[in-house]
Amino acid sequence: MKSLLLIPLLAAVMVANSQAQSRVYRCGNSYTNNTAEAQSKGCKLVEGGNVTVVEGTRVSGSSSARAPSAEAKAAPRVDSGDQRARDSDARQILESELKKAEARQGELVKEYNNGEPEKLGPEHRNHQKYLDRVAELKTSIARNESDIAGIRRELGRVPAPTASK
Repeated sequence: MKSLLLIPLLAAVMVANSQAQSRVYRCGNSYTNNTAEAQSKGCKLVEGGNVTVVEGTRVSGSSSARAPSAEAKAAPRVDSGDQRARDSDARQILESELKKAEARQGELVKEYNNGEPEKLGPEHRNHQKYLDRVAELKTSIARNESDIAGIRRELGRVPAPTASK
């Protein structure tokens, strides 16, 4: 009984849907469903599915407003004395970080003890905890070596301090 009621409803939806979708024509980069306009402009019929067109925003203003000048692109100039001071500060920070990293490396290597660190309290009963700590120490040493290499690379990029006259 229900299926008998659905058939007329389905037919009505199909008729409305076919009427709602008119022919769409493409005219260069624009679309229209006006047949007279399409024929006058020589537009081509679009077949094979529905077309959805979303209008974009229009750019307003002159071309000179859109193209920034050379002064606007360039970074602000810094006085050479200020730049030397910044470079000196950067070098001091990097050198202090390098000292900290090297000190930490010494501690890690000493604790690692060539892959045989001293066992801590609970590690006497649980050998897996000991192995996990050894692996963690080895990873920490490798990571710290990588950090030291990175800091040294950065130090190489910072200009060396010049003797003041």
